[in-house]
Amino acid sequence: MRFAVMGTGGAGGYFGARLAMAGHDVSFIARGAHLAAIRDVGLRVDSVLGDVVVAPAHATDDPRELPVVDYVLLGVKAWQVEDAARAIAPIVGPRTAVLPLQNGIEAPEQISDALDRDHALGGTCRILSSIVAPGHIRHVGAEPVLEIGELDGRPSARVEGLLRALSEARGVTATIVPDIRVAMWQKFLFIASWGALGAVTRAPLGVLRTQRETRSMLEAAMREIERIARALSIRMPEAVVPSTLAFVDSLPAPATASLQRDIAAGRPSEVESLCGAVTRYGIRTGVRTPTNTFLYHALLPLERRARGQLEF
Repeated sequence: MRFAVMGTGGAGGYFGARLAMAGHDVSFIARGAHLAAIRDVGLRVDSVLGDVVVAPAHATDDPRELPVVDYVLLGVKAWQVEDAARAIAPIVGPRTAVLPLQNGIEAPEQISDALDRDHALGGTCRILSSIVAPGHIRHVGAEPVLEIGELDGRPSARVEGLLRALSEARGVTATIVPDIRVAMWQKFLFIASWGALGAVTRAPLGVLRTQRETRSMLEAAMREIERIARALSIRMPEAVVPSTLAFVDSLPAPATASLQRDIAAGRPSEVESLCGAVTRYGIRTGVRTPTNTFLYHALLPLERRARGQLEF
């Protein structure tokens, strides 16, 4: 099958490399020094599940240089989805499916607005990975999991085909879930709460989950998101918060969320797509979100400074 990875970061680069090593035709869309390194020496992935190097790797910064593909893995940051979806239009044919790997819950609608609703799939990914140097991605923990599905829950040949391709890739666990929106909201409940609290406290996950005060805040943030999801008729599992906290307890103690890392480095982050989205959905549904709103408001000055809107 023919794939393109739009945004060859920690997630997109990892899954794209695994697909390439399984024999699929994968093109990587990147930029700057990262692109140059991938072109020169290939894409290197160091992983607790086995290291790989995709070399030579087909890489470009211009999707117009590529042929139409069967699938696009959209690995850009959540705030880049709309622009990225418009940029990949030249490689999207009538049957091309676009799989979002973002942390938020709004990507499928943004893809649909930029392209066409028929192209958007629903998806979640779970992986602890990041770019550690140009052309070099490191996966440090957590089983790399992709959950995929049609947004309306129907079975489809394209989702089955994607599952077959992913199942051929070493170091990837992929499943089709009957209601992908539930899976996306479960991931959102986890990552929005952890990312925002980690960014405010600047503490790794092992600290957040073992200190009584921060664990209480983490649970409170999750409960608010659960109530919003139920207000939107998302069929969340009854024990979604306890099971998510159990997952938190299983992760490596030094783990940090991408939102936390971006804020700490002074880079633009996904704050608007995570705790900002919680606040907006809370207003829309009439659900109070005091914990998430506090975290969102506390991070806004740093986010605005990173985007050049504020100086201090």
